[in-house]
Amino acid sequence: MLSPPGNWLPQAPLNPLHLDWLTAADIQVAILRLDQIDPLISGNKWFKLIEHLHAADHAGADGTISLGGAHSNHLHALAAAGKRFGFNTVGLLRGHPQDTPTVKDLQDFGMQLHWLGYAGYRARHDPGFWLPWQAQYPTLQAVPEGGGGLRGARGCMSLRDQVTEQLHGLGWSDYDGWWLACGTGTTLAGLVLAETGDHPVYGALAVPDDHGVAQQVESIVREGGLANPAYELFDACRGGFAKVDPLLLAFIEQTEQASGIPLEPLYTGKALLALKQQVEIGTFAKGTRLIFIHTGGLQGRRGFTSSP
Repeated sequence: MLSPPGNWLPQAPLNPLHLDWLTAADIQVAILRLDQIDPLISGNKWFKLIEHLHAADHAGADGTISLGGAHSNHLHALAAAGKRFGFNTVGLLRGHPQDTPTVKDLQDFGMQLHWLGYAGYRARHDPGFWLPWQAQYPTLQAVPEGGGGLRGARGCMSLRDQVTEQLHGLGWSDYDGWWLACGTGTTLAGLVLAETGDHPVYGALAVPDDHGVAQQVESIVREGGLANPAYELFDACRGGFAKVDPLLLAFIEQTEQASGIPLEPLYTGKALLALKQQVEIGTFAKGTRLIFIHTGGLQGRRGFTSSP
């Protein structure tokens, strides 16, 4: 078995987020703490992986092979799952060998690593890219980069249920939308499919436009059979993927001190800063209630010496 028995899914707490700039604007935000679901298979990664692991089980695979970088939250979660549930994992990594905390964990979890260089990694979308890897590892199931695609999105659809089950505890009868960071757009697409237009989903783009997130979201929701998706994307990349700046780092430090919630600078920190900027320019009406997703990824900040 590549995945836990039954329909086990970790439960994430939904807590009110109290920050001065939200109070001043009369905006209410509840934060879904996916960073707290598991010490290793953390954040949205587990939800994105679950349907891929079920598919690998169904195909009779004895493990998985996937792609990522030297700080990849996706590969970290996949390798941790492999160690915990007893299946083989192979990682195809961007660039040349690096000794990062994430890479050390991948090795400790038993993942076999192949470094592709930068040109080799850019070729991952080319026709035939997977053929030699399938020949080398015929018993492994390929999982898309970041756990993406419709399977990854379907795994994230259950996040809506986790929120609706906890609204009463907040004293809320409903909410007005979602706000979350986007790297591949998979989690956002899953929420859009789950909502079927009931509530809008707002994505804070942690990567530049040329990463094709909008196209990926459209492709997933179309494949999922949804004709009129309700979502909107906002730029939050601050100059590029993995780019940080003093304003972002100061914001993260101040927010952590005010809330006690740990953030990381590549996704959740950027998404929350982008929300602050939209709140301050009046994008949302007074009284708006939003669900903010903490997508985890805290392990990755160990490799960024400039992060808090």
